[in-house]
Amino acid sequence: MIHDSSASPLIFGGDAQSPRAALPVLPPLALYIHIPWCVRKCPYCDFNSHTASPVLPEEEYVDALLADLDQDLHAVYGRELSSIFFGGGTPSLFSAEALGRLLKGVEQRIPFASDIEITLEANPGTFEQEKFVAYRALGINRLSIGIQSFQEEKLKALGRIHNGDEAVRAAGMARQAGFDNFNLDLMHGLPDQSLDDALSDLRQAIALKPTHLSWYQLTLEPNTVFWNQPPTLPEDDMLWDIQEAGQALLAEHGYAQYEVSAYAQPGRPARHNLNYWSFGDFIGIGAGAHGKLSHPDGRIVRTWKTRLPKDYLNPAKSFKAGEKTLTNEELPFEFLMNALRLTEGVESRLYPERTGMSLESLAEGRRVAEQSGLLQVEPSRLAATERGQLFLNDLLQTFLS
Repeated sequence: MIHDSSASPLIFGGDAQSPRAALPVLPPLALYIHIPWCVRKCPYCDFNSHTASPVLPEEEYVDALLADLDQDLHAVYGRELSSIFFGGGTPSLFSAEALGRLLKGVEQRIPFASDIEITLEANPGTFEQEKFVAYRALGINRLSIGIQSFQEEKLKALGRIHNGDEAVRAAGMARQAGFDNFNLDLMHGLPDQSLDDALSDLRQAIALKPTHLSWYQLTLEPNTVFWNQPPTLPEDDMLWDIQEAGQALLAEHGYAQYEVSAYAQPGRPARHNLNYWSFGDFIGIGAGAHGKLSHPDGRIVRTWKTRLPKDYLNPAKSFKAGEKTLTNEELPFEFLMNALRLTEGVESRLYPERTGMSLESLAEGRRVAEQSGLLQVEPSRLAATERGQLFLNDLLQTFLS
């Protein structure tokens, strides 16, 4: 949807000296759906996930998700959905019938793009594999399978409930079910992990020929079991060796790094995540889901939903837990925090298009970052140098007002 910015009012953030024009074009729109239940909470996980009861409240939760979506429809402004992502938790615990009713309800409310990408996070356990064919029949066309490791002792240390054989079979089952586009989630820097261990996992993943690999380092996050009872992790030198050798191995097999921890075969980056990183819009529904929504008048609002499933399902409580309109001071950092994760960065024109602010508002931070060797000296692009990718937090600090 295009708006005539010349006739639009100026929008002010916290700095009355820095007016911001209304947005000339609204960003692409995506939908994130959070399903918060897992069979068991992993000790490293800081996501909003909860141990599932023997019987999940599928019907009630789907009803709540659609009612939640109804309250955000005012921010669609005639756009269609470019992607949908089912995250969790473990969305593959839900039946195909429940997800089918949900997708039908979503499409009745917001039209789907003809080439929409619909991703479902799935565990590699046999129980989930049996549903892959039914999921594909619903129009779900991309899986993201949480492998983490293929080695029994590493899986046990991570608290995972599948084994290495199930992980291997899951990729085959995905392909047999008709998924020609799927991601494998793999971690490195695991407890007592050697370079050979890490590369063995990576070679096994590559052998399964996924179109996409999310390969990221285990970090200890607050409010997790590992934070309170930290395992023995590899030393920094070992972590660096793993990172360098792993990236070389991935490149050798045709997986191009396009984001900090994302590698894809040609033409297969995750479109949903590319929308996040290029400061696109997304509605977030479900317990604890976050959203980011732009409005034609220039407001950019972040939203978050009630975290606990029992509260989310309580008709007496609101789905929305809070929202925040981003100020002029916050927008440069918010935009770049996402865009600079991309190895190629973004075109400079995207900054004024997605924020309503002029490129001049980045001038001082850009000058410092370029002089520090953290940002590429390229007027038409905003992109980190190789050094900037290694020291991304330092790069972002230069744009904090």
